[in-house]
Amino acid sequence: MINLLIETKGAMLGSGHKVKDILFIGSEETGHSCTWEEFEQLADVEYDNGYGSAQVAQDLIVVFTDGVKMWRNEYDGSEWWSLYGPFKMPKELKPIKRIVADRTHRGCDLEELNEVS
Repeated sequence: MINLLIETKGAMLGSGHKVKDILFIGSEETGHSCTWEEFEQLADVEYDNGYGSAQVAQDLIVVFTDGVKMWRNEYDGSEWWSLYGPFKMPKELKPIKRIVADRTHRGCDLEELNEVS
């Protein structure tokens, strides 16, 4: 058992974010949202984050002003917060010549598909 509010605060601390950095809490898909103050009341509950079935809404996200998004992740019922950072332009841009694998290129990412033969 874990407290969702404490888990959330820990994930925010680990990502270097503070409450003042929150832009949005809710669902990107449906538009359901709440303030941090409302979230504190709703999330101050114990839930079973172990294996079984997910208990926390899987479309719940927290978006920060720097573009980082914290979202719920789940595997076989085990739940946790994950982070996506904002887009960063690569230091070096390389041309794409292939985006679909064929019989000679069985790679699953752009690097493998576009290796120089």
